[in-house]
Amino acid sequence: MKSLKILAFMLIAVVTNAQTFDPAKQPAAPDYSLPANWSALPFREDAADKIPSDERWVDDSLKGVDVFYIYPTIYRNGKTWNENLANKRLNESIDNKPVKYQASVFNASCRVYAPRYRQAKLKAFNDKVNGPKALDFAYEDVKRAFQYYLDHYNNGRPIIIASHSQGTRHARQLLKDFFDGTALQKKLVAAYVVGYGFDRGTYKSLKPCNSPAETGCYITWASFKEGYEPKKSGLYGTVCINPVTWNQDTIAIDASKSMGAILLDFDKKYEGACGTQIHKHYLWVNQHLPLISGWKVLHIADYNLFWYDIRKNVADRVQAFLKK
Repeated sequence: MKSLKILAFMLIAVVTNAQTFDPAKQPAAPDYSLPANWSALPFREDAADKIPSDERWVDDSLKGVDVFYIYPTIYRNGKTWNENLANKRLNESIDNKPVKYQASVFNASCRVYAPRYRQAKLKAFNDKVNGPKALDFAYEDVKRAFQYYLDHYNNGRPIIIASHSQGTRHARQLLKDFFDGTALQKKLVAAYVVGYGFDRGTYKSLKPCNSPAETGCYITWASFKEGYEPKKSGLYGTVCINPVTWNQDTIAIDASKSMGAILLDFDKKYEGACGTQIHKHYLWVNQHLPLISGWKVLHIADYNLFWYDIRKNVADRVQAFLKK
């Protein structure tokens, strides 16, 4: 009996140790001077360069604004709390999913920068003890990548911050550390920080956008099926911007007002696909698109549903900023 108790104690100790976040046991930090540690960079061919076939590529030399994009959680399971950037299969998944379908929306107006970072695995959002440590650890990579970008790539150019999900958790802090009430805030065209909650009063100076061409502000939303009442979660806070009207009005907007969605095929545009309404600080979406028509939580498709709306709005805000 005594030996069984000892064995049980040892097993518990092993499991607990495996689940405890230890920064020293996470993968090595990326060197952002190496192009391989960026999913997307200007003046090279990568996943963020994807465009619909009816558009013509705009050379990066002609774009007056940069976008710094932070991708969502793709790392679901692994031995470490934070992703190993040597995982080629995971890197390919990041490139071919969020970078291809989200970062690409900015490429008509902006040079796209998307650093690889040791993102926290999905479990971090449910573990109240170790999860925040893993997420903060991931943010330190994002922070270093952004500082490297400022020091070596930016050259005083205007900036858009863009993100989704875990990436928005990091972008929320990045805006506080680098932009809110600082000289750099004057360089902020806008922040498209989607799929993670923002609360009013988070910042001293930064405010939510409330018109299509407003600059120096942030835009956020979290998408759910029309009529669905989600439980309280980190996906939304107390701020929501409608990505069709680009304001905070709560009136229902007909699908005909939406410019169009993209799902998996860039050559298939779903025009007028999404009716929208801000409801209790999140976005109700009325859509009947293939593959996702039955989904109640539309988190994965936050960008896809409004791909053409975002693309046009980015161009409008860039133009408004550069005219100032």
